[in-house]
Amino acid sequence: MRRTLAVVLMLSGILLTSVLPANAGEHRQRVLSVLTFNIHHAQGTDDVLDLARVAGVVRDSGADVVGLQEVDRHYSDRSEQADQAGELARMLGYHVVFGANIDRDPPTAGSPRVQYGTAILSRYPITAWDNTYLFRSPDQEQRGLLHAELDVHGVAVHVYDTHLAASSQTDRLEQARQITALIGRTRPAVLVGDLNALPDAPEIATLNGVFTDAWTVSGKGGGPTYPAGAPDRRIDYVYTSRSVSPLVTRVLPTDASDHLPLLSRVLVRH
Repeated sequence: MRRTLAVVLMLSGILLTSVLPANAGEHRQRVLSVLTFNIHHAQGTDDVLDLARVAGVVRDSGADVVGLQEVDRHYSDRSEQADQAGELARMLGYHVVFGANIDRDPPTAGSPRVQYGTAILSRYPITAWDNTYLFRSPDQEQRGLLHAELDVHGVAVHVYDTHLAASSQTDRLEQARQITALIGRTRPAVLVGDLNALPDAPEIATLNGVFTDAWTVSGKGGGPTYPAGAPDRRIDYVYTSRSVSPLVTRVLPTDASDHLPLLSRVLVRH
């Protein structure tokens, strides 16, 4: 009887192992380095246009995923009609998606569209993406929320990139509310961007009510990011969802733009 019971238990164990995946019950974790950088169409503090310099900042940071703002795509002579998102991806060997928040007809037939907006660069494959226009008053520039879903060694990580209105707090507050609704309960998620608002602003309070401000839990000092030459205010942010924990966050020095980039190393739990 005991021998029969032992055989049954052994066979049951084999069957259970064959049905359950090898990682059943495991708590999967990934560490990501996330960078947000308003590149000012690659015009630095010295007024020199240098996209390769921006690429160098990203490369030296070691970032796995990058949210960029003020990116030109065949926009004008100010950026030599370049597809800046595409060229940066080529220089760095990253995957890329671009959110065109300004999207105009080409000046001549057969020319590419005139576009300006945000971009997400990633070392990891981008499996899905979308760009949603945010609230805009009639006299304000169109802004958007760019979303990319990454496959980080089998774990889906959602990255969001935005650039809130520069001159209207009314718009920023409504845009912040819209962003919280759009991201909702999506997990795990990281939100980055130039929010054009100081940490005590009501639009920031709206985001703080839903997400974790990486700087407040893993940065040191005031963390100013603008203006790059003599930074005195923090307006660039990395936010995380409840399933993502900021580990270390720091501002990086550079003269490649009028903003300083913000880098956060985060732990993603899935």
